[in-house]
Amino acid sequence: MPKTTILDDLNAIRKIDRSNMLSFCVEAAKHYENAFKMAKTVTVSYPKPKAIIVAGMGGSAIGGELLKDWARGTLKIPLEVCRDYSLPAYADEKTLALIVSYSGETEETLSIFLEALKRKCVIMCISSGGTLTEFAEKMKVPHLSVPSGIPPRAALPYLFIPTLVFMDKLGLASKVEAEISEAINVMRQVCEENAPQKPLRENFSKMLASNISGTVPVVYGFGLYRSVAQRFKQQFNENSKVPSKWEVFPELNHNEVVGWERAESLSKCFSAIILREKNEPEEIQSRIEATKELMLDKIAEIHEVWSRGEGRLAKMLSTTLIGDFTSVYLALLRGIDPTPVETINMLKRRIVKTGMRERILRELQALSKTNV
Repeated sequence: MPKTTILDDLNAIRKIDRSNMLSFCVEAAKHYENAFKMAKTVTVSYPKPKAIIVAGMGGSAIGGELLKDWARGTLKIPLEVCRDYSLPAYADEKTLALIVSYSGETEETLSIFLEALKRKCVIMCISSGGTLTEFAEKMKVPHLSVPSGIPPRAALPYLFIPTLVFMDKLGLASKVEAEISEAINVMRQVCEENAPQKPLRENFSKMLASNISGTVPVVYGFGLYRSVAQRFKQQFNENSKVPSKWEVFPELNHNEVVGWERAESLSKCFSAIILREKNEPEEIQSRIEATKELMLDKIAEIHEVWSRGEGRLAKMLSTTLIGDFTSVYLALLRGIDPTPVETINMLKRRIVKTGMRERILRELQALSKTNV
């Protein structure tokens, strides 16, 4: 059976995608709707902070990146995503720390949680359980429990949408419900158009996966689509099990483009995916078109993914969903179950030997006793 026809064979898909990662793409709109309903139940009574830090790693952190890009043109205070063991020096009692760990067991995020408690930051937690939930409850820290049993990267609706709702409840954002409603409606259309039942010739994500198969995908974004490009890259890594990279206009025009200049046969190992929208700023549009011309005869494939919708959130999430679908279809083309991430699990087992996690737990336990 030719590889591309596998994508139109539902039985073959089920045999490869044993953990059914594809279902999270097909049902994305439903998950975002559920996440919105859950987040609305959380009471937020904090004063407006002077800065926001979203702490998380991997699939638990990308929601913070999306939030940062979504809020960039309207938010009047700094917002930073922290992927580390420690907080930046400015974090204090006037800083809102959104602590996000899907499993509730992420070592780096638990370290940030501990430090945020010590610095008396304003804290809100999101997780499906684990140590983070345990100590949030002990310390009486506001906490949203999200559905468990989902691969963290597929839990994006439950890790991202609540942060938007929290911003709204804190008076830091407006028209959030309207934006979420539009995004969900647009995603329903994207889900239908890219579902496994749709044949390859009518299915954009299947075609994109087929075209980039056998290459290293390079994803280019700009503005709102900076974090979306990053999400594409991560999904290619974790779902498709391929190397990938992401870059952003206009910065990539000051370094990245030179990398293709003398790459010769090496450049044919790469394909480019450029994220676009119908109302691009003229200066960005001209850079994209010029970059395409420069790369045209140097790279294996150049493809464009156009956003849908009118609001910022619909544009971001409609494009993100195409990346999610494409990464799963690429995995299926390669005969790989997209869900398992053995290398990450292996690394986690190895770093246990450092004893860092045990130290964090001891300190959390001691701190929780002093706060009783």
